[in-house]
Amino acid sequence: MNRFLRSFFLLALFLSGNTVIRAQGLADSAFSAGLFFANYSFQFPGGDLVNRFGPNSDIGGGFLYKTSKNWLVGFQGSYLFGNDVKEDNIFRNISTTEGYLIDQVGTFAEVYLYERGFHLSANLGKVIPLGRPNPNSGLMLMAGAGYLQHKIRIENPNNGAAQVKGDYKKGYDRLTGGFCANQFVGYMFFSNSKIFNFYGGLEFKEAWTKSLREYDFDNRSRDTRQRLDLLWGFKIGWVLPFYRKTGTVFYYY
Repeated sequence: MNRFLRSFFLLALFLSGNTVIRAQGLADSAFSAGLFFANYSFQFPGGDLVNRFGPNSDIGGGFLYKTSKNWLVGFQGSYLFGNDVKEDNIFRNISTTEGYLIDQVGTFAEVYLYERGFHLSANLGKVIPLGRPNPNSGLMLMAGAGYLQHKIRIENPNNGAAQVKGDYKKGYDRLTGGFCANQFVGYMFFSNSKIFNFYGGLEFKEAWTKSLREYDFDNRSRDTRQRLDLLWGFKIGWVLPFYRKTGTVFYYY
């Protein structure tokens, strides 16, 4: 009965023009929330990395916490992969003059080289509202620090080439890793729907790396060089926010 009377009273005020009722949404204020995200990047190498690999893809995800002041803090992880291996002469000491490996039955072995790696980082950033469409959307600036690792993946489908079987691969795969800094500049958009939220922009990575292998079989020595591996590319991401729904706001006059 009390609920019925309250609803009747509000309806009467609304019809009389003395009350404005609207649902409070994202356009009213900046919210604080946990943000789960997934992203994809297409990246170009630079520095020492350009001599080993060509462009690659990067797919990953992570978590951010967004404050009501639009600060962002969280972490991310990603898996990088590509098919363009420029440092492809690693088998020069164990291959034929044509560049083929001989398998256990005396035929040419199928051996394929790929780029593989991963990146982990903790990040801090901020969303700067641009006025539209709401205070939660705008210019997105992020910076972080973490770890980057990459290698040449050696695949021998029939596992018939004993030269690159098992642990022998480790003498050729150029496993490399080290500290990595990353930066992102782009745009983040939040809609009133929890589903249609995204960001996109440019990402840059600078990694100070070194070889993680004790010995390179083809060079017959250990690689002790310090490397500067650079990556830059275009990143897009989908965001799933978790926040409390705001209620209905009543304005009386």
